[in-house]
Amino acid sequence: ITVVDKSSVHSLSIWYCHCPGALSRDMQLFQAGLFPASFTRPKTAFTFAVLDDFLLDNLECGTSAMNYYSKIRRLTSSIFPMVVLDRYRELMRAARQWRQCKLYKWHGFAHKDDQPKDGDLALFCLACPQPGINLDLSAGTVAQPDDTPSWLMTRYLVMDGDFKAEHMHPVNPSDEVSLMDGLGFMVSNERYKKHLSIAQDHVQRLDCNNHRAVNQAN
Repeated sequence: ITVVDKSSVHSLSIWYCHCPGALSRDMQLFQAGLFPASFTRPKTAFTFAVLDDFLLDNLECGTSAMNYYSKIRRLTSSIFPMVVLDRYRELMRAARQWRQCKLYKWHGFAHKDDQPKDGDLALFCLACPQPGINLDLSAGTVAQPDDTPSWLMTRYLVMDGDFKAEHMHPVNPSDEVSLMDGLGFMVSNERYKKHLSIAQDHVQRLDCNNHRAVNQAN
């Protein structure tokens, strides 16, 4: 089996347990601290440490999966990195699944059978006014001291446009598998398509030259 670690890429011979009642191969790898690239006949596995390190590099340094794995190949063989086995695609898939596992654990779904509902994997904003949580609406009005500014109890909704999103259409949409459809900050695909079926697009053009980006987007 090929094991990818922070230090290098290793080729190891392993022997799975075949005792009565033994766990499946992928679960045995999990118990050993290895994340398999596949779950039926795993031939490649990533250590938990390398997945944590990649997610941290990707978050803080903006390191892509290709550049990160190129570094691992260089650590394995500084003279001939091209001869090291290419597990770039496996890293991308395993990193997505590892990130999802971390989110499940951070939001309390690691050791219980409850399935997360829409938005359960999104961070809760303590500062946002939430009726019934940090706003008392029992009297019909917001209870606040006289010296509290009005803007403190106001909810602001900000919407921004991504003018590059239209260039990110997948080549094969059927191959795009969502791991958290509607569980995070974005709405589920089914609800989004339902909204698009009834929504009307009103093209608004501005005369101001300082807002040419809006006209170009329309």
